[in-house]
Amino acid sequence: MTEDGTEVKLYIYDLSLGLAQLLSSFYLGKQIEGIWHTSIVVFGREFYFGQNGITACEPGSTNLGSPKRIENLGTSYITEDLFYEYLEGLKQSSFAIGTYNLLTHNCNNFTNELSQFLVGKEIPSHILRLPEEIISSLVRGDQPQVGSYLSSPVTSYRAESPDYESLNNDIDAARQRSALLEQKRTKIQQKVERLERKKKKKKKRDKDSPEFNLVDEIENQSQLSNGSSRSYKMADNANGDAVQNGNGKSAVDIATEIEEQDKKEREERRKQREPPIVFPNLVNLQEEFDKVIGLVDGNIPPAEMQYFEELHQYMLEDEGSWALSDGFLAFIGKLLSDQKFPDELRVRLLKVLAVAALKDDVILILHQDRREHVFMNYANNFDRLSLEEQKSLALFVCNLFENPSSSEWLLYISEWDSGTGSISNIRVTTKIAANSLLSENAELQNYGTAIVHNLACKEKLHHGKNLRRLLPVGCLSKVFDDVAVELTMAILQFFNSKPDEEKLFRSMKALAKFVQVSPQDVAQLIQMIGPQPDKFKGVSERVDNFIAAIQVKL
Repeated sequence: MTEDGTEVKLYIYDLSLGLAQLLSSFYLGKQIEGIWHTSIVVFGREFYFGQNGITACEPGSTNLGSPKRIENLGTSYITEDLFYEYLEGLKQSSFAIGTYNLLTHNCNNFTNELSQFLVGKEIPSHILRLPEEIISSLVRGDQPQVGSYLSSPVTSYRAESPDYESLNNDIDAARQRSALLEQKRTKIQQKVERLERKKKKKKKRDKDSPEFNLVDEIENQSQLSNGSSRSYKMADNANGDAVQNGNGKSAVDIATEIEEQDKKEREERRKQREPPIVFPNLVNLQEEFDKVIGLVDGNIPPAEMQYFEELHQYMLEDEGSWALSDGFLAFIGKLLSDQKFPDELRVRLLKVLAVAALKDDVILILHQDRREHVFMNYANNFDRLSLEEQKSLALFVCNLFENPSSSEWLLYISEWDSGTGSISNIRVTTKIAANSLLSENAELQNYGTAIVHNLACKEKLHHGKNLRRLLPVGCLSKVFDDVAVELTMAILQFFNSKPDEEKLFRSMKALAKFVQVSPQDVAQLIQMIGPQPDKFKGVSERVDNFIAAIQVKL
């Protein structure tokens, strides 16, 4: 994946092969275009969900043949490693083998889940509503029992003997061991495949690269399996999980090498992109964590203290996001929203989270918040928070720009009802940026200029800008034009406060970016409202460069 992201596509198949369109009116009393099966194609693989759980294959190689339609869902900035980690979590939980239900938990629910994770939006609603339409049609017709039959689980009963129960336990244990072994093998195979793809791309750029020898060695030991996916020779050791190639490299050696390569590529991507302004050294993590514990001690049930143990593992012991249980976000939401806790608790907790925002797997935590919107519902009240809370929250948002995936989360345009109106991640982020920028507090202004700078530098704001100009006012897709206009007004007002060179540089650079995003509206605002950018000419050479770029557009 590059800074430009990875395309995410929705493959749509008609399971009825056209019969639904012909016969649905007769059987259901209404026309249905098709019986839809969908899959997600990303990172060069097609992923779908069925009776056998989550399956991956080469795009278009399923038994269903070619898809009837392919829709481009958008661009994802989730890294491949994080995607596979998230997918593994789904395999073990909500989309495990045995959880499939034709009407209530099917392939389309799975692709909808992946789509929200990858690009922050749902798949087309008519696909998700199809089972409901079929059931309602059956219930309204002369076969009401069919709908309830299809949507109810099938259960069976039998008397269990002790021997039968013991045998079942042994079988379950054997299945678990087999599943763990298969999981290890799958992870290693996926890593080897990813390494192979990366090395092939690198070979195209530089055929003399010395690192390409490893791919040649791996390819010599690979073979085609089922005509669509690669399998690698497995050699079971005493534990049944060793993998070796022609040079005798073990699974650990291969996995370590791949992880090192992934780490180098992530660092390279960070260097190549326009660096965000973040603040990694402002918080004494241990001190803030201890203060939080002191403030909640005795004020929450003992059982909830486990969440601080999880947070300690994640933050101070540098464990992965897997250390945080399902109830962690709800607990954080309670601490942020319950007014029985003092402001100081929220201030210090947000500082701890601001350090967490710098971790590259924080997106896995943020994505779990897509239903309850714990963080964004709290942040939407930014203008009503205390000054200290505002500063800590602005620091948290600013640090989320450290990684492309978490910064993309801040730009999600999908809306939800907050109780006072429709809001989205991008609108809340814009609100925090504008309010911070126009604050009279110097520290909050510092965070505000950084957030505005980081927002303006996001390539996503520039994607499709020519097409957006053709869309009607109020269209959801024009939200980035609205963001550019709103923040331009805030920047122009901020200029009247006579900012120092650093803050002036950040805001002038942002203004130069926004005039590219929405040239006509932003240029008109600058000319109508002022002050004119050339008023600041001579402050520094780097500021002058952006003033010149703006003047060209004016």
